[in-house]
Amino acid sequence: MNIESTLKRRGYDIAKAHSAIRALLDDPDDLPQVFTVIDALSGDTIERIAKRVGESSDGAKLLDETPNIVDTLRDREALRAMPEGSLGRAYLRFLESEGISADGIIEASDKTEAHHAHAGESRQQTWVRERMRDTHDLWHAVTGYKGDVAGEIALLAFSFAQVRNPAIALIIAAAMSKGLTRTHGRLILDGFVRGAKARYFPEQRWETMLAKPVSEVRAMLGVGDPPVYEPLRSAQLRAEGVLPAKA
Repeated sequence: MNIESTLKRRGYDIAKAHSAIRALLDDPDDLPQVFTVIDALSGDTIERIAKRVGESSDGAKLLDETPNIVDTLRDREALRAMPEGSLGRAYLRFLESEGISADGIIEASDKTEAHHAHAGESRQQTWVRERMRDTHDLWHAVTGYKGDVAGEIALLAFSFAQVRNPAIALIIAAAMSKGLTRTHGRLILDGFVRGAKARYFPEQRWETMLAKPVSEVRAMLGVGDPPVYEPLRSAQLRAEGVLPAKA
């Protein structure tokens, strides 16, 4: 058995990850490529997350109940009716400022092989995989990182500190080597440090936090105040010649 097939059996598809990384470095806004890299290089990450979540009583209940948060996150009128300053309103503000939706990230995932059932994956592991995807923009709202290139990489650094997914580490390293973070290195480091200090996000019951003041949620989860930084958009990177012009 060769090395490539051995790695695939262990959850690593180097060729697929390499192709996706190259495409992602040309277009950091190509979200399906992010899912492709994560699907190709996550290894046993989901299994490890599910195991850790199940070690706490609240986490074990979540794994037993496997609640679907998507309907809650796509109900904009309900989110808008929440108190000003709440997490729900902060999340809605993030969606509207970025021109995205709760369904958009699911659609991006569905364009890749990442949405297919993984062989041998339990119901709880599938829930963890989908929960990580579906709450990604909630993590944005809580941490305060915007949806720009620098903000996304900073949130990836936060995520890596939380779950130690090798796919995320590769995306961050590739972005840094491309020069995408040259003016925001401190922000990226801040993401990792905050993620290491914060409570474990995958085991949080976000449904019960949406109506709470976002400042209270941040304090409870130990992430501190959101950073103040100048967003770095892909259009700016193209204008500067860091990224190739779109065809």
